[in-house]
This record gives sequence, C-alpha cells and structure tokens, in this order.
Amino acid sequence: MHKILMAAALLSAAVAAHAEVRSEKNMSAALAQTLATDTVAACRDKGYAVTATVVDRAGQVRAVLRGDNAGPHTLEASLRKAYTAASAKSATSAMMENAQKNPGAQNLTDIPGFLLLGGGLPVKAGNEVIGAIGVGGAPGGHLDEQCAQAALDKARAALK
Repeated sequence: MHKILMAAALLSAAVAAHAEVRSEKNMSAALAQTLATDTVAACRDKGYAVTATVVDRAGQVRAVLRGDNAGPHTLEASLRKAYTAASAKSATSAMMENAQKNPGAQNLTDIPGFLLLGGGLPVKAGNEVIGAIGVGGAPGGHLDEQCAQAALDKARAALK
C-alpha cells in the first residue's frame, strides 16, 4: 500500500511540475519577413504606399518593411496596430468598432501602445496567436487590413 501511495504522490508531483512549463509556437524571422514583404506588395499592387510591421506573440518587432513612398508616420502606426492585435489577439478593426459601441471599451485607447484603427491582424498557427501584422498608409484602415489578410492567405500553408 505504501508503494502505491508513494507512486501516486510522485505522479501528482510530476503532473504539477509539468503544468508549470508551457510549450508555445513562435514565428521564425523568415516567416515574419515574408509576411511583411507580402503585405507591402499587396498594398503596392493596389496603389498604396504602406509600412508593414510584424510582431511576435509578445508584441516585439520581428520584421518591418517601409514601402517606397510610404510616409514617416506609417512606421509608428503599423507598429502600434501590430502590437494591439497581438496583445488583444484580435483584429484592430473589430476592437475599434467595439470601442465605438461600448463606452466601457473606449478606455482601451488609454493603454500605452494601443491604436484602435483598422489595419492590425493577429497571425495564428492553427488556433494559437503567434504574432500580428500591422499596416499603415493605405487610405483607410480597412484597406490596410485587406493587404495584411492577403499576406496571411498567401502564408496559409506555413501557418498550419
């Protein structure tokens, strides 16, 4: 009986220790660069000069590409949209709409680094958010978002 109790205690300790260690998916630098390049290209093909910033799951920059003729303000806008999408694990356009409809959510704009404008999309590997793309420079956040979505669609196989 003592051996059974000892084995149960060891198994319980092993399960508890394992629960403390997490395994997470992350994007490679190559994937981040591809997403930034493909996003800028998608916007360029539509006549928009943009910057695309790709961040990891913690909101840290993995890749930035400022397209030809993109304004200097697009760097900060794309970074803040990417950070917001990664942090909230949500499209920034949806967050903007929710904040406009819900007075309690309007305070989200007070969070340092957040930008509630369309153009930020989470990057998911399966159902797990591994980062985000932020785009700034198209004449409307919905157009920024379309370019990011085009890059995500192109990278679908790599994100499985």
